[in-house]
Amino acid sequence: MAPEQQSLRYDTPARKSSITQKWLILILIVLIGLMTFELFSRKLRQSTSRIPIRADLTQSERRTIELFHESSPSVVHIRTAEFALEADQFSMNLQKTPQGSGTGFIWDRLGHIVTNFHVIQKADEATVTLADNTIWKAKLVGFLPSKDLAVLKINAPSERLKPIKVGYSADLQVGQTVLAIGNPFGLDQSLTTGIISGLGREIISATGQSIRDVIQTDASINPGNSGGPLLDSSGHLIGVNTAIYSSSHVYAGIGYAVPVDLISRFVPQLIRYGLIQIPSLNFTGLDDFVTRKLKSDKLLPQDAQGVMVRDVMPGGAADLAGLQAIRLDQSGNVILGDLIMQLDNMPITNANDLLDALEAHKVGDEVPLIVLRNNKKMKLTAKLQEWKNDR
Repeated sequence: MAPEQQSLRYDTPARKSSITQKWLILILIVLIGLMTFELFSRKLRQSTSRIPIRADLTQSERRTIELFHESSPSVVHIRTAEFALEADQFSMNLQKTPQGSGTGFIWDRLGHIVTNFHVIQKADEATVTLADNTIWKAKLVGFLPSKDLAVLKINAPSERLKPIKVGYSADLQVGQTVLAIGNPFGLDQSLTTGIISGLGREIISATGQSIRDVIQTDASINPGNSGGPLLDSSGHLIGVNTAIYSSSHVYAGIGYAVPVDLISRFVPQLIRYGLIQIPSLNFTGLDDFVTRKLKSDKLLPQDAQGVMVRDVMPGGAADLAGLQAIRLDQSGNVILGDLIMQLDNMPITNANDLLDALEAHKVGDEVPLIVLRNNKKMKLTAKLQEWKNDR
């Protein structure tokens, strides 16, 4: 055999191996190129999604646009669904049907999402759509119906999550500018602006309990905005949009938002425990209308206002503080219980007042009480306990 043929036959496997390596290298280069192109395209889309701000806009308009771009990545769209059994002639099938939608916002990089309780109240399933249009299945972490508050959690990477900037609501002023971002009628990332129209308002929650110190605004808040953030002119969260004052549930000039100071107090507890550790005196109060009847029957002074102790839990905070419940004397006559008129300098006129006063404290706090006993005022001190539902 000629030397050239021997050489050709000997080099053939090596050449095949070389060709395979070249193809692998080429494929690797193509993959790296595609990944680089995707990253570049994503950054390009992000950078070009913001149309340059026109030079002829006012400073106020420019600032509003900037605030929207800064804050909208923190706002999410929540969609809910419920399951129902549909039976036919042969089987029963579990059907999932859309239930509603609302808004929420990112609380932290762990994936916690804050929204209204009524947004997820009747839902069996919820999904969260981030500003980058990725969709994540959410689980319920905790909720507080009395404040129309709920916390969800998604397992999204932290780099996709931009927590909202949390502000304060104690020093708000009527007339200051506010912005609301939400998803009214399912329209993603909508912005409305307005002013604070009023402070210290009171609305009724899903449980029938009042929510006090609510912010009133003329910024349009329509169905779907619920659970979204109300921001001040620096882009800080000052409230959670929760309700519109309209019999048709369509915006009619007045919207409400739960103040952020209340949200900041309860959200960490919901994240940690799944519920709120409500401080309590552990007693049962007389219904407000019965207390009013006692006044009309002149069994209480006309100027007396408060919550009357009907019975106390043995070993409870009220019992240990010396509060006296309604009881009978040796002759079988009814002796009225103590009327709690004040808790830690906060006047108590009804059961809601007492709940609000307790919510300002935590378990273990010692609080001064002023009670009316036998038509005489007296001072007591109670150490608040965790609420117990075993009485």
